[in-house]
Amino acid sequence: MANDYAADVVVVGTGVVGCLVAEHMLDAGLSVLMLEAGPRVDRWRIVENYRNLPPSLRQHWNAPYPPKPWAPHLESRTDTEVAEYLQLEGPDARAFRQGYVRYAGGATWHWAGICWRMVPDDFRLKTLYGVGRDWAFDYHVLEPYYTRAEYAMGVCGPADPALQWPPIRSRPYPMGPLPFGPGEQRLTDAAARIGLKNLPAPQARNSGVSYDGRPACCGNNNCFPVCPIAAKYDAASALPKIEAKGGRILANAVVYRIETDAKNSAVQAVHYFDPDKASHRVTGKIFVIACNSIETPKLLLLSGDERNPNGVANSSDQVGRNMMDQPKLIAEVTLAEPLWTGVGPVQNSSIMNTSQGEFRSRHSGAMLRMENAARSGIGGAAALKKGLVGKALDTEIRRLSACTARLTIEHEPLPQAQNRVTLSSKKDWLGINKPHIYNDVGDYVRRSAKEYTVPLLRRLAAELGATDFQLSTEFLNSDHIMGGCIMGADPATSVVDVDCRSHDHHNLFLPGGAAMTTGGSGNSTITMAALALKAADGIVDQLKHG
Repeated sequence: MANDYAADVVVVGTGVVGCLVAEHMLDAGLSVLMLEAGPRVDRWRIVENYRNLPPSLRQHWNAPYPPKPWAPHLESRTDTEVAEYLQLEGPDARAFRQGYVRYAGGATWHWAGICWRMVPDDFRLKTLYGVGRDWAFDYHVLEPYYTRAEYAMGVCGPADPALQWPPIRSRPYPMGPLPFGPGEQRLTDAAARIGLKNLPAPQARNSGVSYDGRPACCGNNNCFPVCPIAAKYDAASALPKIEAKGGRILANAVVYRIETDAKNSAVQAVHYFDPDKASHRVTGKIFVIACNSIETPKLLLLSGDERNPNGVANSSDQVGRNMMDQPKLIAEVTLAEPLWTGVGPVQNSSIMNTSQGEFRSRHSGAMLRMENAARSGIGGAAALKKGLVGKALDTEIRRLSACTARLTIEHEPLPQAQNRVTLSSKKDWLGINKPHIYNDVGDYVRRSAKEYTVPLLRRLAAELGATDFQLSTEFLNSDHIMGGCIMGADPATSVVDVDCRSHDHHNLFLPGGAAMTTGGSGNSTITMAALALKAADGIVDQLKHG
């Protein structure tokens, strides 16, 4: 066993949370070592992987990212491959089939870039509506960190408060919004006729100008699975900046154990396997576990020992519990007239006013949107299945490309203790237990779909001129993984404090989605990033002042 590495701050994970923490530490004059389970890869390689995929696989966002034996992740190409890594169970197991990748840069490689903030009422669910939990602080505590995250990542958005969500901001967005394509404008007009407001989505994408060394968006419509020019923020483009500031990044380093000291009050090392299955030990002053909300609790549970029989940081028995994603329903619709999605980013707007209301005491709110992906591949595949040839095939491809769309509902989840990650008895190539996940969206979400969101989506589709409406038969994953290390003031009922510091071990920080108390209806990344920066301030303060 080697003991080759040490740093002031050891960061496990190289996604947006890890990168924001690492850069803040380096700016504060601290040494940083980042560990990444998967490989580091050039952008051109992912673009080529995507271009060489058969059309049937291009809708799978993780398809251009083949997993390494030592860093497996879900492959959504077939159900058989799904079963190989994520062990899913429960009445809504399908809704937690998460498509993250274990590559340097994490899931930001194939995220859509959307940066909806949570709103003030989202932080007070228990107080206002008698459901879920309240956060340990209110929106105004996190607002400065939301703003810092937007400037760190380069988020574009509207200057008009009437188009912002929420319109409670300390600074404007760094850049103005991207324009709507024709399909999104049609959706906006149709939504307004039934009392809904389709808003420009704030997104970590450069709108017409370069920002932070990245070029302006040129309208590629494959933001997921990859932005070919890095106009969208992704952590992969942040890693060279971290290295330029003196940070060290070890790829293909699979952390499998967190080691605490004899008093069990602090972490003193993490252990990782390299691709040759050799083990290494890394020491530091502060340890930041910045994996996603499946891999972070999995690592804590893997680290159980005599001092921590239920896993590290788990005296509350809350590690792995309260897992959340926004359970999604999709409708494939056919329209009487051309809609023409596919101009601009794959997601560029959302209906957010459906997420708020007194109804939240009975059922969840939700975000509604139309996916702005080009439909030519989908239309071509559907036309071929009809057995058409020649001009008839060409005509049908054009019709299906122009006159079809996907409408999406993403429901607000509640933290539920039974929705949890545990360790499967099945093990991966390195002999590490795979994650086992139980998921039940709960009656709060099911009532919303039955009484509120699906009827509303049908009205919206009708207003768009839909002639056919095909709704998914089960809840699906949104890939907004949250929970597992829930935040709270009481160590008996939570895993981390308001700075995402473990209640059990004073130098262990678990920032990002894992710490989120509730999930809201919008994409989770900007809240994860804000929590990362809040934790970073806490780390610097702890190291400088004790």
